[in-house]
Amino acid sequence: MPQPQFLLTPGYGQRHRDLLHYSQAVRIGDRVETSGQGGWDDQTQLPERLEDEIVQAFDNVERTLATAGAGWPDVVSMTTYHLAEGEAIGDSHNRVLVEQLRARMGDRAPIWTQVGVTAFGLAGMRIEIAVTAYLGQES
Repeated sequence: MPQPQFLLTPGYGQRHRDLLHYSQAVRIGDRVETSGQGGWDDQTQLPERLEDEIVQAFDNVERTLATAGAGWPDVVSMTTYHLAEGEAIGDSHNRVLVEQLRARMGDRAPIWTQVGVTAFGLAGMRIEIAVTAYLGQES
């Protein structure tokens, strides 16, 4: 059985490991799982606009997957966590999420679960994305 390989995203990964004692991703054989990736920059600062934060979260997932030799075409499952707009996630989130999925994955659509939350580990966050990728497939 393959041993887990814990990975840190270049830039913010070591900082998060030092401060919060967690890794950004784990690879076990052909399977890669990421921790929740927010829309932060390498100094853990968040953009003002929600749309920019969502795009940055997708970029951070991509950077994290790359540390494991994976990319968006390998993603089979995605969970997104949101500060909900009232009783639902809302179009301001979903519009940008769907645009990003289509741009990064083409016609391929992973399974996807959306979860509304009341708070995140970093003040000011509005979105977090965690994915599972499988490398044993043809991309």
